[in-house]
Amino acid sequence: MKRLLLGSTSATYGTGYLDHLEAEIRELYGAARRVLFVPYALRDRDLYAARARERLGRMGLSVEAIHESKDPTRAVLDAEAFFIGGGNTFRLLREIHENGLVDPIRMRVEAGIPYLGTSAGSNVACVTIKTTNDMPIVEPPTLRALGLVPFNINPHYVDADPASTHMGETRETRIREFHEENDPAVVGLREGSMLRIEGLRVRLAGTAGARVFFKGRQPREFLPGADLDFLLET
Repeated sequence: MKRLLLGSTSATYGTGYLDHLEAEIRELYGAARRVLFVPYALRDRDLYAARARERLGRMGLSVEAIHESKDPTRAVLDAEAFFIGGGNTFRLLREIHENGLVDPIRMRVEAGIPYLGTSAGSNVACVTIKTTNDMPIVEPPTLRALGLVPFNINPHYVDADPASTHMGETRETRIREFHEENDPAVVGLREGSMLRIEGLRVRLAGTAGARVFFKGRQPREFLPGADLDFLLET
């Protein structure tokens, strides 16, 4: 049974790193005590790993950083739990592909190993990374991602401000453009929101709602606590 926690961000305004996610992380990881951290989305992987170690260490978890392993595939196969952090989604996906980790990660998650993703880490859990907000600072071999869920996410989703004088495209406009060429539903995750996936169940958790976009249909608004099981049927 797949078990995932996909967050919009690793920190919200006024809170520390992973603070708003802690209760859900504890529930997700359960009895697991060793976490494999994937810091590929940032350039300074050592500093990123140190941050994850310190924070998860306060929860009684030990952290192994995959970039420190001589055999990344073996590290994935031995992992009790995953944490893929945020940063640049294109860089993250490139490194996952170049290290040959797409199939091993997918196999382990399908076997029930818990997966925590934040921001870019949530993007790569989806069908593609086409709804990321990041600039393509590097070129991965494909935009197809891990495919752990059959939909896409737009993290850090921001609603249009009717009082703004900004004349550029809104986030909603960009997602509508995505649906001109692509089919998967897109979950606009506002800051503080997250998706908790257990088998065939999807729950919207956190303190903020989400806006779900569909090709050829009007978007729908959901409040925290809502069941979004239909996303796994898309």
